[in-house]
Amino acid sequence: MTLAIRPAKTSDIPAITRIYAHAVEHGTASFELNAPDEAEITRRMTKLLDGGFPYLAAEVGGEIAGYAYAALYRERPAYRLTVEDSVYVSPDIHRRGIGRALLAALIEAAAAGGFRQMIAVIGDSTKQAASIRLHEALGFRHVGILQDVGFKHGRWLDSVLMQRTLGAGAKKDP
Repeated sequence: MTLAIRPAKTSDIPAITRIYAHAVEHGTASFELNAPDEAEITRRMTKLLDGGFPYLAAEVGGEIAGYAYAALYRERPAYRLTVEDSVYVSPDIHRRGIGRALLAALIEAAAAGGFRQMIAVIGDSTKQAASIRLHEALGFRHVGILQDVGFKHGRWLDSVLMQRTLGAGAKKDP
């Protein structure tokens, strides 16, 4: 398997939309209840790219196998150097290192972009243990659990909060 990580582009939108739709419809990583269409995914991608945030795609054999992006953790100006990561991999090729490669590249790109903290908000700790382990392996630490904050697929879900310092972190003012 030859894996290539590169900046995402608008021609990746159909594959990204399919990957995300599966996660929304069948999983608990996203708390969205209805999968957005290609127009909405395009709007979201454009907003992030125009804002200078990293948005990456993983290719295997010329096909999009996953994607990752960083977005503002919160909209308030004081959070401007803190991003939240999102990583999604095509459901038929999980556990092959694609998520790890995407997250590692995203961490590097966010640090290079001057961001200082990365937050992971991982939905449903009972079903997302692999995501938690992945984040731990790449230097994230547990900072909390928000219990029973989402209701999806007929059950209450928690959110695990993890954090990783990027670059100089808080050791140096922006």
